[in-house]
Amino acid sequence: MRFLFYMGHPAHFHLFKNTIPALTEMGHEVKVLIKKKDILENLLQNAGWNYLNINPEGRADNKFSIALKLLKRDFQFVGICRKFKPDLMIGTSAEISHAGKLLGIKSIVVNEDDAEVVPLFAKLAYPLATKILAPHCCSVGRWQHKKIGYKGYHELAYLHPDNFNPDKSKLEGIDTSRPFYILRFAKLTAHHDEGRKGINTEVAQKLIHILEPHGNVYITSERELEPQFEKYRIHINPLHIHDALYYADMYIGDSQTMAAEAAVLGTPSIRFNDFVGQISYLNELEDEFGLTFGFKTSQSDEMYNKVNQLINTNDLKSYWNIKREAMLKKCVDLNMFMIKLFTGAIESKKER
Repeated sequence: MRFLFYMGHPAHFHLFKNTIPALTEMGHEVKVLIKKKDILENLLQNAGWNYLNINPEGRADNKFSIALKLLKRDFQFVGICRKFKPDLMIGTSAEISHAGKLLGIKSIVVNEDDAEVVPLFAKLAYPLATKILAPHCCSVGRWQHKKIGYKGYHELAYLHPDNFNPDKSKLEGIDTSRPFYILRFAKLTAHHDEGRKGINTEVAQKLIHILEPHGNVYITSERELEPQFEKYRIHINPLHIHDALYYADMYIGDSQTMAAEAAVLGTPSIRFNDFVGQISYLNELEDEFGLTFGFKTSQSDEMYNKVNQLINTNDLKSYWNIKREAMLKKCVDLNMFMIKLFTGAIESKKER
């Protein structure tokens, strides 16, 4: 078969990084398209992948520019698909569903954000998609009839124990002789982030003040760092960030994805932003499995109290690993699920 994958975020590289090589090894032909977003292209280059960047100038965050760039990419997609002739298109953006509908090619839109949280994306991508692949807990709005659901999360496509073996030797630049904590600062400038806030300078300074007496603090940031935080910047190959998350004693950030990654790796995870309570898969990781905690920006004192409570808990990581095992027993290995689904050309409607 011929598969076309489209990625628009660094997390999407990780989502498909085991599935694509597996399909290639099975004898299928795979074409990878991307658009520029943060370190996405660096990840593909470091992994030695062949790909085509159809939007090297990056994205815009106002709706008018988004519409113009989407239209441009739609035309590019149609031309590429006419040459490559894929049997199935898979991705996390609207373009695959638009080109697929026009050319009669099946498309699977893969997402784990609720339609109510990313309404513009849902309206652009879901109506013309053949199927929508999303966790059971994730709402796809009025397109429920298209949903292929599963018990699990995107992060289990690459962080399930069958797909990920942590390696302490990859933690270059990290002092592992002491406990260490990872802080993540996201930009929160996308159109669906409007009106939402996260970790500001004051909150970051307070967190460092709490954490530093207990261990080392490392910061990974999507936004430009203030000068006083530069000394905490993590210096690690982006491909190895999950090894760092696995061995970290705690993760705190305003990134949804990294909060979930830490949680499924068994690292105590705290997310601090105004999306808290609105995203179903993170709610499930918190409410059903107790692997992460969410606090809105109006709850900074509650967040500091939770950090202090966790940091003073004996054998915290051992306790979290027990929770992680309970989660893994209930969830699928999403990588294997996708391989079986895609090679079956999405004929099966059975959920897992």
